[in-house]
Amino acid sequence: MRRRKVKERIILPDPRFNEVVVTKFVNNLMLKGKKNTAFKIFYDAMDIIEDKTSESGLESWKTAVKNITPAVEVRSRRVGGATFQIPQQVRDSRKESLAMKWMIGFARKRNDKTMAQRLANEIMAGAKEEGGAFKKKEDTHRMAEANKAFSHFRF
Repeated sequence: MRRRKVKERIILPDPRFNEVVVTKFVNNLMLKGKKNTAFKIFYDAMDIIEDKTSESGLESWKTAVKNITPAVEVRSRRVGGATFQIPQQVRDSRKESLAMKWMIGFARKRNDKTMAQRLANEIMAGAKEEGGAFKKKEDTHRMAEANKAFSHFRF
């Protein structure tokens, strides 16, 4: 057990949209400390979305993150020699983090030419409630529903 709660770090908003959640997303997108490259990829993806659709890139990104955000997840718990998958509510900070990580992970697995195009396509798919990250959310919810009988083992 921890002695005390972790001190939360202050994250500065991004320069273009002045949003803290965009910076959190870019921090997840970043590889090997290359934050400027990650910002360029994100902003290029926003421009691609604005070109392909008539709506704002930031708004469709926010819609996609909201659609991908899970409400429940399953956690493993060992009870009497057997391991059970126990459904639990997800903390707000973890919800946001999971949605961002899933979106970035499935964007990296896509087969488009550049990372900006992959990310843009994954964001547009998430906004329309389709794509890999949305499927992951649905699978997580389905698994939690299937294991609802074990919810009395919750800690």
